[in-house]
Amino acid sequence: MGIVVENVGKKYGDFVALDDVSLNVRDGSLTALLGPSGGGKSTLLRVIAGLEEPDTGTVVIDGEDATGVPARKRGVGFVFQHYAPFKHMTVRDNVAFGLKIRKREKAEIDERVRELLELVHLEGFAHRYPSQLSGGQRQRMALARALAVKPKVLLLDEPFGALDATVRKELRAWLRRLHDEMNVTTVFVTHDQEEAMEVAEQIVVLNHGAIEQVGAPQDLYDRPANDFVMHFIGPVAPLGKRWLRPHDLDILLEPEPGASEATVQHVLHLGFEVRVEVKVEGGEETWVQTTRDRARELELADGQQVWLRPAHDPVLEPEAAA
Repeated sequence: MGIVVENVGKKYGDFVALDDVSLNVRDGSLTALLGPSGGGKSTLLRVIAGLEEPDTGTVVIDGEDATGVPARKRGVGFVFQHYAPFKHMTVRDNVAFGLKIRKREKAEIDERVRELLELVHLEGFAHRYPSQLSGGQRQRMALARALAVKPKVLLLDEPFGALDATVRKELRAWLRRLHDEMNVTTVFVTHDQEEAMEVAEQIVVLNHGAIEQVGAPQDLYDRPANDFVMHFIGPVAPLGKRWLRPHDLDILLEPEPGASEATVQHVLHLGFEVRVEVKVEGGEETWVQTTRDRARELELADGQQVWLRPAHDPVLEPEAAA
């Protein structure tokens, strides 16, 4: 079910949380709302869910104006970062809760819960209580519960933010596979650029309540609309008035036309990747991301004189970065 947000504005006193935001989320897609804290991403998600009422604008879900429709009638499943399950209920009963209050038949409930627990790989944990699950398992239970009532749209507000890095990475891959199987329109909030790049088909970059850019992950990385997106989406390396990705800088041992003279300050070996920190003639500091084999070939050492050359045109033109 597609989502269309048109000219939505939201204020809390003098604070502008959303400033004339418009967005299209394609039916069946997986979209990330990405941005810094206070950028407006959670507010936008809550407006779509019906948990917040916009001051201006409209929200259309599946072709119908949902702006004035209560959250419980929007057909939306919602999962928060700090999911609060019913501690006195088993995993099975937590997942079945939404179906029971809708007075579905017992056989239907049993079958739906069985399917969902199998889908989220918790079929062997049906009779356990939330306190007996790991953080990652509790989040999978939360997703199963949200999916139980077959929502039109699934909304996730930093669902993995409270988990450690290893579990987050596992759940990101799992969410991608789950979405492919369920094919439900999904929007999730994150401030983690890697998470958005890895999971989403479309990324919406928000800052100060406004959308900076919308696009596929690679489009935003390779063709950022402005300086903010360039810095927020990935690593940057300044060279004169140009902004480049650090892996798009070549290190040369001999001068060439257009290359900038520099001195190696430090060489950091980070497994396959090598980070070379340099000071360009004139005092500017920047860095180059290269491979272990290339660094070995160059025999780089602190204090060594080198030259830097962009591998191709800068990602962001000087006038856009100014």
